[in-house]
Amino acid sequence: MQTFITEDFLLQNEFSKRLYHGFAKDLPIIDYHCHLSPKDIALNRKFRTITEAWLEGDHYKWRAMRTLGIKEKDITGDGSDLEKFQQWAYCVPHTMRNPLYHWTHLELLRYFNVKELLEPSSALSIYTKTNDMLQTDEFTTRSLLQKMKVKLVGTTDDPTDTLEYHSQIASVKFETAILPSFRPDKSFAVENPTSYTEYLQKLSGVTGSTIKNFSDLIAALEKRIEFFHNAGCRISDHGLEQFYFPQDRSLKIEDIFKKLLAGKTINEDERVFFKFSVLLELCRLYHKKGWVQQFHVGAIRNTNERMLQKLGPDTGFDSIGDFSQAQAMARFFNELDRTNQLTKTIIYNLNPSDNEVIGTMIGNFNDGSVKGKIQFGSAWWFLDQKDGMEKQINALSNLGLLSCFIGMLTDSRSFLSYPRHEYFRRILCNLIGKDVVNGELPWDEKWLGKIVGDVCYYNAREYFQINA
Repeated sequence: MQTFITEDFLLQNEFSKRLYHGFAKDLPIIDYHCHLSPKDIALNRKFRTITEAWLEGDHYKWRAMRTLGIKEKDITGDGSDLEKFQQWAYCVPHTMRNPLYHWTHLELLRYFNVKELLEPSSALSIYTKTNDMLQTDEFTTRSLLQKMKVKLVGTTDDPTDTLEYHSQIASVKFETAILPSFRPDKSFAVENPTSYTEYLQKLSGVTGSTIKNFSDLIAALEKRIEFFHNAGCRISDHGLEQFYFPQDRSLKIEDIFKKLLAGKTINEDERVFFKFSVLLELCRLYHKKGWVQQFHVGAIRNTNERMLQKLGPDTGFDSIGDFSQAQAMARFFNELDRTNQLTKTIIYNLNPSDNEVIGTMIGNFNDGSVKGKIQFGSAWWFLDQKDGMEKQINALSNLGLLSCFIGMLTDSRSFLSYPRHEYFRRILCNLIGKDVVNGELPWDEKWLGKIVGDVCYYNAREYFQINA
């Protein structure tokens, strides 16, 4: 069966079509947050098979396959690449109305010009065709980025990373900027004292310093921020269940740190105070450097202990959390803002019931110094689908200014995920087009087209000060 993805896919009226084709379709991509492998880019990796390119590290697909009853052997186990691909092909027709169905066929069409639907009967021919194409120089990791007109990739990197692969990439001529992002989650992950002290030893090693108190910790992190900055980093990122703001400000941070160094478990109040203290100092350092800071909030991670032991983290056993967000978030940002140390900030929300909370929160700290200084980030993870994107766009439009939005990112580990930008752009254009047809917006193609172009590309270019 032939693909259902036409030139006007998701575009339900004439004005939506004019917006997409005239103002969004051909714009480059600024992917300011993702989880692509710098090593794969530095080595200009060629994938042996479509299975490697598609299923390696993609927990979205893994979750769907497990739900269908496919054994782990043919997901992350020792099944052959062909067997795994055939199982994915069996799974795809069952994913209808899940974004995986759209993404799969967009990727087949945009990268490989495959116009067939993926299903068991077409699996072998598609597997053979895509594998043959992947062996050519047009399908190396760098070529894939160029093919999709990606101007910038922001990877996600731990403070202890040597950034050696970023250095390798910087030493060759490559039109796409590959820049590190500072992700210091482990520096305040104190739930397991043993793991935390091991991380401190690693941080001590890369900084050549002894970390014996809280001040030493912050000094070591500042050294790594300087190291990242010199490597081109201008963005930090944090994965939080929720923001932290202690009820008891009289606790002593050095006393808590001594407990941690001794391998002792700290109580909940101490844990919140410590996380708050580290994040606050980090955010002050980001402001000093003029970085953008990102916060991904609302995920419950590693919920399945048995599978965590078997497969490790980031393997598809996380979900949306229902944490209280507003009060601590407001107080944390206020703590920075009152000393004018709140840098440009992006907040990504995972629980759709908090969309309006975030939509109003950003307005509290936009101070006129920078256009869209505080951003409600694009729909993230489980919300990275048509309904989730529409809800995020609508909340932002109703409570803030859509025209200042910096738009889409992939947040992906896959080099084949860039049609998600197209997906977002089509959804955005269709939403605006429907408003025009309904008489809720004027038929002003030039102005609405400019807003579309800004959201899809130009706002991000200005926000991150990218010369692209």
